[in-house]
Amino acid sequence: MPQSIFLALEIALVFAFFASSLQAALQRAFRHRPGLLWLAPAALTALFTAASRVAGAASLPLSVAMLAYTAAPTLCAYIAGPTPGKKPGALDFLAILLLWLPLEFAAGASLVPRPSQGFLHSVAYGVAILLGLTLFLCFRGFSGMKYNPPRRPSDLWLPLAGFLLTAPVLVAVGIPIGFIPAPHLPTAAAGRMAAAVGLIFAGTALPEEILFRALIQNLIMQRWGANTRTLFAAALIFGAAHLDNGPQPLPNWRYMILATIAGIAYGKVFQKSATVVSSALLHMLVDWTKHFIF
Repeated sequence: MPQSIFLALEIALVFAFFASSLQAALQRAFRHRPGLLWLAPAALTALFTAASRVAGAASLPLSVAMLAYTAAPTLCAYIAGPTPGKKPGALDFLAILLLWLPLEFAAGASLVPRPSQGFLHSVAYGVAILLGLTLFLCFRGFSGMKYNPPRRPSDLWLPLAGFLLTAPVLVAVGIPIGFIPAPHLPTAAAGRMAAAVGLIFAGTALPEEILFRALIQNLIMQRWGANTRTLFAAALIFGAAHLDNGPQPLPNWRYMILATIAGIAYGKVFQKSATVVSSALLHMLVDWTKHFIF
């Protein structure tokens, strides 16, 4: 139960950033006092340390590693400064890499006992998302992140249309290359399938869409324009991020192919909608279907 409380708290904080009033308040505070930004790595490290204590994995080296992890991208953003309206630069892309790659390659896993690794990796993932929102949405103030609730009917039907167009392609490619088996009727209980909708959306789809669409795709677009090249570049990065995922042997080129195709669809929905929630809903539909139907 205590572990669930930490994860629920992080999810609540991620959703709290949807409030435009909170975004505006933090943006004003950072413009007037940029040094306040350093409260973010301190607070997030404290949160992670508290979670590690609950998991029975607390140690000074682990806390120092988390402080270094949160401080490095913060330093990049702090040097770049609170400059809304400017194009992203090298420091912004470096900050994203410093947020993403340590998690992608499970840096610091040797500092965590194996039974606690799954939980603390989830907590660290939440830390990364919260820090990313703080750095890029509120401190750097980049436009186009679309981190807001749905604003128009198309924000809800675009994910459905995207799913109807994309799912057949994923199936047509995924079965022949051996990534997914033939479809079957779901065998899980209805309650479990219903609960999975929220869990997949909050635990996987929204965090990944924040990283790969609101941050990576958007920053590429802010730098080089909203064109097909940007869409495919972001999708390819998303696909490559799945090379180290199972269940097939690594590098998992099958997963990369399917993820790249899906990334094109997610990116297109992100471009056409007014909120990152739209691409997250499409992402959730794809993951839910793969889990229960294939």
